[in-house]
Amino acid sequence: MIWTQPAKADLRSIHDFVANDSPHYAKKVVQDIREKTDILEQLPKRGKKIPELNNDHVRELSLYSYRIIYKIKEQGIFVLAVVHKRRDLKIDDISRD
Repeated sequence: MIWTQPAKADLRSIHDFVANDSPHYAKKVVQDIREKTDILEQLPKRGKKIPELNNDHVRELSLYSYRIIYKIKEQGIFVLAVVHKRRDLKIDDISRD
């Protein structure tokens, strides 16, 4: 599992935002998001195709109010972004690996 720099930045932003209310919960949310992706090593197509993009290799998992967007490549699984479900997803958010 490879977390891209933009995806790591997304996690930091989520942590910082949640930490304003609860530092403990912020740590838990980030940990849960990371753990949610662990299954992808064995089951890369576990996530669903992204409706905004008809590409079998770019998929998403859902957790809490977040979309964990990843891409399946020969070199492995790349987490591209973690975005809030209410946010309008732009192609730039997805293809920034």
